[in-house]
Amino acid sequence: MATVVIIAVGVFFLGMGGYALAAPAALVRPFRLSADTPEARSEVRAVYGGFGVATAVLLGVAALGAESIRSGVVIAVGTALAGMALGRVVSRLVDRPTVFYPIWFYFGVETVAAGLLFAVA
Repeated sequence: MATVVIIAVGVFFLGMGGYALAAPAALVRPFRLSADTPEARSEVRAVYGGFGVATAVLLGVAALGAESIRSGVVIAVGTALAGMALGRVVSRLVDRPTVFYPIWFYFGVETVAAGLLFAVA
């Protein structure tokens, strides 16, 4: 079961990362951000794309046999996801309320994924 959870979260990161690398403007559009300059597209590709793909690779390595790093990888990625969700809560406390999608949808994804990773760590 643990391997399935780790791979599922890895697939999520791989999808997000691949999408960010291929279409950075489209990735950030639901958040009302624009990536209309080379610098902005580079930032989206680096932070969402490169980080997402690297995280997916690390989760894949942890899921498929690197027992010595598995627990550390799972805890680190779970903590990163929990931190992302916390950032959304802080934003909700500081800013005006937002509609469900995309903010609260991704809050749910991040919270569930973090919880699952912590459960299998």
